[in-house]
Amino acid sequence: MSATSPATQERHWPPVAWLSTGALVTVIVGGIVMASYAPRRPPLGLAAALLALALILLGVVGVVLARLERFSWVTFAKVFKWALLAYVIEAGVIEFAFVRDHTSGTALAIVTGMLVVFAVSVPTTIAFTVARYADEPTRATA
Repeated sequence: MSATSPATQERHWPPVAWLSTGALVTVIVGGIVMASYAPRRPPLGLAAALLALALILLGVVGVVLARLERFSWVTFAKVFKWALLAYVIEAGVIEFAFVRDHTSGTALAIVTGMLVVFAVSVPTTIAFTVARYADEPTRATA
């Protein structure tokens, strides 16, 4: 009889959800910084730095995901594609509001980058969380 319970034998997963959520929090803080200056022109340096940090975090997530071995890639792909569709639509509606409000130039580029991080990080977190509990640890072939 084993002295360890099944709970202690649970596989340790890399912090994919934490990293992608960290990227999301970073762009939310950047958005708050930009919005706090309305209607004046916001300082774009801090917002751009936060966006760069968020993109680095998403890059790390991509590397960590690519290195996973026993993982349900089929489940991840199924969940990710539908969540991505929903969040791209949501980010597109938000982007439309900024364009309609005549936001332009560097501020619009930074907001667009933040919306891209938003549209990718949330589906990544959702898909990873679902796939790590899936039964079939296979790699997607499509």
